[in-house]
Amino acid sequence: MKEVKAIIASFETPGELLHAAEKVRDEGYTRFDCHSPFPIHGMDDAMGLKRSPLGFIVGGMAVLGAAVGLGLQGWVTTVEYPLILSGKALWSWQAYIIITFALFVLFGAFGAVFGMFVLNRIPRWHHPVFYSDRFASVTDDGFFISIEPGDPKFDAENTAAFLTAIGGKDVETIEGDA
Repeated sequence: MKEVKAIIASFETPGELLHAAEKVRDEGYTRFDCHSPFPIHGMDDAMGLKRSPLGFIVGGMAVLGAAVGLGLQGWVTTVEYPLILSGKALWSWQAYIIITFALFVLFGAFGAVFGMFVLNRIPRWHHPVFYSDRFASVTDDGFFISIEPGDPKFDAENTAAFLTAIGGKDVETIEGDA
């Protein structure tokens, strides 16, 4: 049995795609995506996307890394294995800065990589729009909007009619195995 996986519509220019994204957003759709061969300035605002939380994830992980580095070195030199070398105090934080900074950067990098995996829902091995033969032109000169059934406002007939009404060409309902 076949079920609807997505509905896609093509547009002629990046400007048309940008204005169509605004209309889709204003209509109340939330689970849609715009596809083009290059980034289009203003598309995030046109789609109603919020600012990415990735900066907070990276910052939080970096501060955690710095705290782990400083805390581990402080614990080792003051509690676990206290040695007084060259008359330095047990808690000599100046000597801990190098490792603290290294773990700050390392944890921040891990936060960036794994944060992007989570936020981009990676790995996703296959997206429904790849069932369409026409969608291959998106890497060259195609501009598409895709709306998936996970959207609360999605109705196959009404969504296809709406995409046609806002200027979408070659509106296609993509079906796949259930």
